[in-house]
Amino acid sequence: MLIPSSDIVCHLLNIYPNKTMVNFVESQKPLLYRLIKLAGVIPYTVETEPGTKMNFWIPKETLKRPKKSDKNTIVEPQKPTKPVLLLIHGFAAEGIVTWQFQVRSLAKKYSVYIPDLLFFGGSYSDNPDRSPAFQAHCLVKSLRILGVDKFFLVGFSYGGMVAFKIAEEYPEMVRAMVVSGSILAMTDTISESNLNQLGFKSSADLLLPTSVKGLKTLFALAVHRPMWFPNKLFKDFIEVMITNRKERAELLEALVISNKDVTIPRFQQKIHLMWGESDQIFNIGFAKKMKEQLGENATMESIKKAGHLAHLERPCVYNRRLKKFLASVYSEN
Repeated sequence: MLIPSSDIVCHLLNIYPNKTMVNFVESQKPLLYRLIKLAGVIPYTVETEPGTKMNFWIPKETLKRPKKSDKNTIVEPQKPTKPVLLLIHGFAAEGIVTWQFQVRSLAKKYSVYIPDLLFFGGSYSDNPDRSPAFQAHCLVKSLRILGVDKFFLVGFSYGGMVAFKIAEEYPEMVRAMVVSGSILAMTDTISESNLNQLGFKSSADLLLPTSVKGLKTLFALAVHRPMWFPNKLFKDFIEVMITNRKERAELLEALVISNKDVTIPRFQQKIHLMWGESDQIFNIGFAKKMKEQLGENATMESIKKAGHLAHLERPCVYNRRLKKFLASVYSEN
């Protein structure tokens, strides 16, 4: 999460006597963006259709301007030269915030593409469709515009459900996929039982908190061992990251499907499930059951001392295992 250490925050609170004027989450963004750009990944916006735009972070080398071109010439993205890796974020934050600890580690060997799903990070659509299938459609259409025709797919939480939909509907494009903290589909039974277990009436109450107390509860559920942060930081996070509440609530409503409408797709790709052992939002039992449902193409491993946010809590372990899986699949192709 885009959160500085508690020591830094306390120091900043002392520096700024009128602390209501400074949003510490927003103030960290320029530094984060600068670091991501140093890793060779830059922002780019794709218009998939009139009224629908998706923000991406894409490899800098795909936007190189020809030597003899005019400075005012619009540079069209070129086909990437390295294997493509698509990282899809979850519901709490935009793409680059979610994957901030993965970019530098992965960009050396892979062309990394990080989208902001619709109604996150500036991506939007006036199309009323809020389904994961529409998110998948817009992502694939964007990637084709960006010159990408085949990729490795990594999905976290809500992004994992979108990733499964991409692999199901566009199997020729997905070389293999890694999923963490997610499920194949959110049935009404899973939704109801999970929310009851967590103590919430609706997914919106859980994932779209309006108060510091609500965000603290979500954060405690998402990590193995909660860290202390001042209330000011949680308040700033809500202000910066939890936007487009109406549209996001609609995304959550469209996520839930009837039990009778569920079918398990026959995926041809290798699928690796990588789970935090202490995940409370989608506990490891979901991963074990999903591995059985997916069959022989699925593998699974857990990360100790990590919860739902395993990629942020233990990024070195997560990155090492992710790269190991990707390398094993790439060597077979």
